[in-house]
Amino acid sequence: MKSLLKTGREQKGLKTREVAQILSIDQALISKFESGLRTPTKEQVSKLAELLEIDYETLMIAWLKEKILYEIENEEFALQALTAAEEELKYKKSVSKIKLSVALEKLLKEIDVLKAKLETFSQTDLHKIKKTFEVEYTFESNRMEGNTLTLQEAKMVINEGLTISGKTMREHLEMINHQEAIRFLKDLQQKNNSFNEKDLLSIHNLILRGINPEVAGHYRKSLITNDRGLTPSEPVMISKEIEEYFFWYEINKNRLHPIILAAEMHIRLLKIHPFMDGNGKTSRLVMNLILLQKGYLIANIKGDIENKTYYSQLLDNTLSQNNTENFILFIAQIEKEHLEKYCSIIGS
Repeated sequence: MKSLLKTGREQKGLKTREVAQILSIDQALISKFESGLRTPTKEQVSKLAELLEIDYETLMIAWLKEKILYEIENEEFALQALTAAEEELKYKKSVSKIKLSVALEKLLKEIDVLKAKLETFSQTDLHKIKKTFEVEYTFESNRMEGNTLTLQEAKMVINEGLTISGKTMREHLEMINHQEAIRFLKDLQQKNNSFNEKDLLSIHNLILRGINPEVAGHYRKSLITNDRGLTPSEPVMISKEIEEYFFWYEINKNRLHPIILAAEMHIRLLKIHPFMDGNGKTSRLVMNLILLQKGYLIANIKGDIENKTYYSQLLDNTLSQNNTENFILFIAQIEKEHLEKYCSIIGS
């Protein structure tokens, strides 16, 4: 840290007494900070970072490192203690502390009442209705991404294996592949809380099979900046983010309400954006896998212009503001509407 402070001061063309005067810190202290004889307080680090235009995160990491080293560098079990502390920090950072609003809490209670009611109906009747709505989900999820097949055409492609004149091979495959992905979800549904990286890649592979085989089931290559500009690198960062994604899931899968868990997994995967193509469909399938495993219905987001626009804007706001409350409410409302519809059809 001392070299960061000294280099920053010299690059700004300031003397130690000038820094001391501006920040109201004793000049002798500034000199000791730069020689490593003294460590600034957290407040002083913030002031120094701002004045010397040093990246705050970089300076804080250096400051924390020195504090840790000062305490444990001569201890026999320092490395073991650091490893244990790292795991503890990872755990604490991954434990979600989502505070439910009154509106969301009320909505979740209404959903669970409807779910309990649905579970009293005949499973045979429920299975028939679910099969119909699965095709509608395939249609809407693909329509969301620009597929021009109508619902009736989608049913003909999926249920009868027909080819629709004037439609592309990709549009046909998108419908067929998505329906295959739903079948895969239903297989995974039997595993209760099990969902891992292999499952994620399998889902992505299924939706792009025969469409874009080069990227199906593979992470996109990240971009790094070098003397030649932007060039592809191995997807190391993406793999790390996916590792953290599943670590978060394992920590929270039995702590959060399933609707919250599913919506969070959807938005978190989109934030990573791990694939070249198919991120939207994959993230919605992941969300619905979690709902199915927990005994809920598929949350089918409509793909018409109005709903697509609202959904896209909601995603943009959620990702930019890092606040998932409105998105969770959106998914919860869809789930409630579907439960009401199922109960109404079976109960009539």
